[in-house]
Amino acid sequence: MEFLNNSIIYHVAIILYACSVSLYFIDYFQSNQKANRTAFWLLAIVWVLQTIFMFIRATEAHTNPILTLVSGVYFYVWLLITLSLIINRLQRVDFLVFFTNVIAFSVSAFSIFTPFGKTPPVLANRLISELLYVHIGMAFMSYAIFTVSFIFSIMYLLQYRLLKQKKWNARLRRLGNLSKLNSLSYVLNLFSVPFFLFAILLGCIWAYGKLEDFHWYDPKVVGSFIVLIIYSIGLYLHTSGRLQGKNVASWNIGAFLVMLINIFLFSSLSSFHFWNF
Repeated sequence: MEFLNNSIIYHVAIILYACSVSLYFIDYFQSNQKANRTAFWLLAIVWVLQTIFMFIRATEAHTNPILTLVSGVYFYVWLLITLSLIINRLQRVDFLVFFTNVIAFSVSAFSIFTPFGKTPPVLANRLISELLYVHIGMAFMSYAIFTVSFIFSIMYLLQYRLLKQKKWNARLRRLGNLSKLNSLSYVLNLFSVPFFLFAILLGCIWAYGKLEDFHWYDPKVVGSFIVLIIYSIGLYLHTSGRLQGKNVASWNIGAFLVMLINIFLFSSLSSFHFWNF
């Protein structure tokens, strides 16, 4: 029961941490104060959960939090979060907080499920096994957000076509204005791209620790990174102004179709992924 509580604490912390970094990602590109505030409070919750986790682990193992490799990494991540929270409150250096926590999350995600230090083999094996559920949950959330973004792009093209044809009817009003549809699609992608990256990395960590025949060039892994790159390029082109209006929506629709190919085709070609059709 003690392990279960400890495991749940860190799983929740990982998910909240990913949400926080994704919201900071939105703020980085859009100067969105609401996203920044939400990200800050999520990060504060993560700090509390990290503190509880470190205390429980140190109490159960009867060790100093910096005397083993994994405990030292936990402490290092905790210090990064603490410093970023303090700096954000005192100086409001938001981008420093964003980049600091991208590093902290990456280190934390990898170290949590790495069986170093005094972690018993059974405990390490169970942590790695449970990581699969975190990976799947985050992947499905990313797919859902990308889907809604895709729908907004479809609505954008429909609205664009009605405007070009000058069909001033009720359907035109109900679809919403073009700038709003474009903005909603963009914000959803801003959140989902880093979230999807974290899902991929956690899945790779699980496969690396659990499977003997895992390869980075597995079709599913390669396909997931291709999807991530396409969406990332789309965000860059949109942010830089090289893609605008109808072209942005078309790119987003194309990226979604590639994502579907990755889910249904590349999964069936994977040597370890269980989404076989």
